[in-house]
Amino acid sequence: MRLSPASLAAALWTVREQIRMSSSLPVAAVCQMTATPDKEANFSACTRLVEQAKEGGASMVFLPEGFDYIGSSREETLALSESLDGDIITRYTHLARKLDLWLSLGGFHERGHDWKTDRRIYNSHVIINGKGEVVSVYRKAHLFDVELTSKGVSLKESAFTVAGPRLLPPVQTPIGKVGLGVCYDLRFPELSSALQRHGAEILTFPSAFTVATGAAHWEVLLRARAIETQCFVLAAAQVGSHHSRRASYGHALAVDPWGVVIGDCGGTDVGVALVQIDLQTLRDVRRDMPVQQHRREKDFYCSLD
Repeated sequence: MRLSPASLAAALWTVREQIRMSSSLPVAAVCQMTATPDKEANFSACTRLVEQAKEGGASMVFLPEGFDYIGSSREETLALSESLDGDIITRYTHLARKLDLWLSLGGFHERGHDWKTDRRIYNSHVIINGKGEVVSVYRKAHLFDVELTSKGVSLKESAFTVAGPRLLPPVQTPIGKVGLGVCYDLRFPELSSALQRHGAEILTFPSAFTVATGAAHWEVLLRARAIETQCFVLAAAQVGSHHSRRASYGHALAVDPWGVVIGDCGGTDVGVALVQIDLQTLRDVRRDMPVQQHRREKDFYCSLD
């Protein structure tokens, strides 16, 4: 029987995918969801995504900013917040241990250290290992205070959120060394470069990008960070309408160190993109184009100051 060109292409694609996914390379799962103010419903939705990722062979799962909830007002956002030792993170530690999976929880509403006096929170990126242990907590450094009246975007994150004080060293995980950011941090290349200099092989920017800024900037920023640092970039995302006052762009992406998009969840539905992390590809890119070796000393880049 002679196959049509389209059928042949489909058959070859299937064979390539089977070969790719049957290799020994580690698999990362980049998730997309639609959080609401309903914390219980959000946990159920995330659990389904994590279980789906496990079935697909993932060893680390990335959930987006606001995975715990997205409030409809400042007051609701603060009222629903918790500490790191509260119910939500405890439940995720149990889930990680049960499934023997690493979790990237990318934007937890963590009550600040001075909660009783100033009632503000951190936007915290929590990493949990397969034993159910919290191994890193990065607090978002760049807060989204933006008024784009022509685009219908108005958010002032600093009204209820404390900026994180520092970057954290990349975390050694089953898929490689992961450098942590959150959403708006993506727009500051200095952060990505610093993480790369300290050993990051994978950068992650869990996000809840607005529809207007996502359509204009999301993919190009993620690809730029991958190209300039020669890292994999994994960006879990919120999608769709969270409540009457807010919606997110979606398109949870995975990008390789050459800047190629290797996973995209689209702009409509919840789901998971499973991607293999081939660190040999990263090493090849860095060898063939040794950008970091060509970088000048730090004083050179400050010579105009």
